[in-house]
Amino acid sequence: MIFEAIAAVLSGALSGFVLGLIGGGGSVLATPLLLYFVGVASPHVALGTGALAVSLNAFGNLYGHARKGHVLWRCAIVFSAFGMAGAFAGSTLGKLIDGDALLFLFGLAMVAVGASMLRPRRPMPDGNPPITRRSCYRAAGMAVLAGAASGFFGIGGGFLIVPALIFATGMATINAVGSSLMAVGVFGLTTAVNYAASGLVDWRVAAEFLAGGLTGGLIGLNLASRLSVNKDALNRIFAAVVFCVAAYVLYRAGSALVAR
Repeated sequence: MIFEAIAAVLSGALSGFVLGLIGGGGSVLATPLLLYFVGVASPHVALGTGALAVSLNAFGNLYGHARKGHVLWRCAIVFSAFGMAGAFAGSTLGKLIDGDALLFLFGLAMVAVGASMLRPRRPMPDGNPPITRRSCYRAAGMAVLAGAASGFFGIGGGFLIVPALIFATGMATINAVGSSLMAVGVFGLTTAVNYAASGLVDWRVAAEFLAGGLTGGLIGLNLASRLSVNKDALNRIFAAVVFCVAAYVLYRAGSALVAR
């Protein structure tokens, strides 16, 4: 029990640190850590518990970005509202799929996250173009898709939301990062509530994971500003870590499926 609690706090700190340091897909480490380090037995419980912790961690980081003026509230609210329906549908579908099969698909999603971190980033304008009706429609459509993927895999979807906001509205990257945290929080909370309704959330582990995540997130955010010039190097390092963890997840889940 004590080891599990320590492992949950340390896992939350690591996940929160990576999320604060590089943003994007940092939350993708939550489920593997809960399964293979903390020792949560059920893949579905790990997904539901991770979604809750990631959600609350995102809301905590949202406050810091909002104080710095990085959040475009109109876009963030529209994106979160439409994506909520997608998150509910995705999480409902995820609960119906066999746990090992869902983990295997999760491993493939991790590979996609790692690949997205390696993709060269195009320079973005510093200012924000006016938000038009067309851009709002485009953002709503992408929000549903991003929410569905987030709910299905229980990973918050930060790696999907930031590029989706930039593509739909043309907003500056720093505003997309800040605004995305609201969507990550809403999508994760929607997923967690859906899983909790089926008894698939370990509340104690979620609280321990969150405690570590908030501390790790603060450290990561403070360090991120100092290492901003090395952001590409950090992304490549994180991508390598994700690929290694993805290989392990695919191996474990694939072995379990073949053994049946």
